[in-house]
Amino acid sequence: MMIEPATKASSTLKEMLNRAIAMEIAVSVQYMWQHVQATGVKAVAVQNVFRETAITEMKHAEKIAERLWYLTGTPTTQPTKINVGGNLKEFLENNAKAELEAITFYKQIVKQAESEGDVTTAFIFKEILEDEEEHHDTFTTILEEV
Repeated sequence: MMIEPATKASSTLKEMLNRAIAMEIAVSVQYMWQHVQATGVKAVAVQNVFRETAITEMKHAEKIAERLWYLTGTPTTQPTKINVGGNLKEFLENNAKAELEAITFYKQIVKQAESEGDVTTAFIFKEILEDEEEHHDTFTTILEEV
């Protein structure tokens, strides 16, 4: 006997969650490669920021995937486009852009989840949004110094 989840999600919401997973996978790879490729005094000084942010983004992907699985969706393993960049300035510009895109999209997910009465998914994304806004602030602040 299959027991249905307490919350049913529309195909729209499930697709949105899968896109969010793909975005999180992409930036986790992007930031980790930047951590590895960082050269120069300024880059090395922020190298660990890339690494720590990459780990946080992978945790986001995991949390979203677990939620999607609960909602009877199948999490993607495919990232969106990865934009590493060739130098510290490009790294930071790409990262600030990626975080801003996530912030905008995740606000849409919150609205969609709330419209479907899915308070848990909305709550998860509100928590993730807090991290994404912090990441955006970090990358734009460092960019001012480059």
